[in-house]
Amino acid sequence: MLYRALQLTVAPALRTVYRPAVTGLHHLPPEGEPVILAANHVSFADEIFTPIATRRQVCYFAKAEYFTTPGLKGAVMAGFFNGMGHVPVARSDTRSAAAVIDIGVEVLADGRTLGIYPEGTRSPDGHLHKFRTGVARLALRSGAPVVPVGLVGTRAAQPPGSKMWHRVPVEVHFGAPLHFGHLADRERSSRVLREVTETVRESVQALSGQHYIDAFAGSSTTTA
Repeated sequence: MLYRALQLTVAPALRTVYRPAVTGLHHLPPEGEPVILAANHVSFADEIFTPIATRRQVCYFAKAEYFTTPGLKGAVMAGFFNGMGHVPVARSDTRSAAAVIDIGVEVLADGRTLGIYPEGTRSPDGHLHKFRTGVARLALRSGAPVVPVGLVGTRAAQPPGSKMWHRVPVEVHFGAPLHFGHLADRERSSRVLREVTETVRESVQALSGQHYIDAFAGSSTTTA
């Protein structure tokens, strides 16, 4: 209900103000068919402009703290994220982190659109960082296509650490779907997982135009 209300009020207002340039929408499957949207992540605004561009509900993983914060503020926050269809994840709990893949597969099995940021966190410098292999595990286990997404301008629209929004050009580019279902029985291969992940990363980079840093975000060294 909350998502529908925002779709009818906030989304049209943001489209009018920002007029985001959207390309490649034809690459998305019909609504009701599962799809993984794998995007670069440079701003909180990414989770706003992607659904605006797709004109459909996009389910994201969200920190569990957003759902458990006490008090009125916590209740409002939990209501918002629940209403948007987001899924809580306790990132510090390795068991919960491992269960994220299973949760994602369930979301996709319901024919929903799952949005993920393979970098694992927001880019600290605006560059594209090394992707983690969760996107590959999701694709192989679910059989859902991966549509790469390149977001441009969202960092300037809503800079990290700032509460201010700026009216700047924003672009959302969708690439051709990537299919990896034929590799489903190779999920245990770290080499295959990395190859699939790199295929997704290269596609996202081609759309976002970012400089690539071969290290995980927050890491000062290159990691295999």
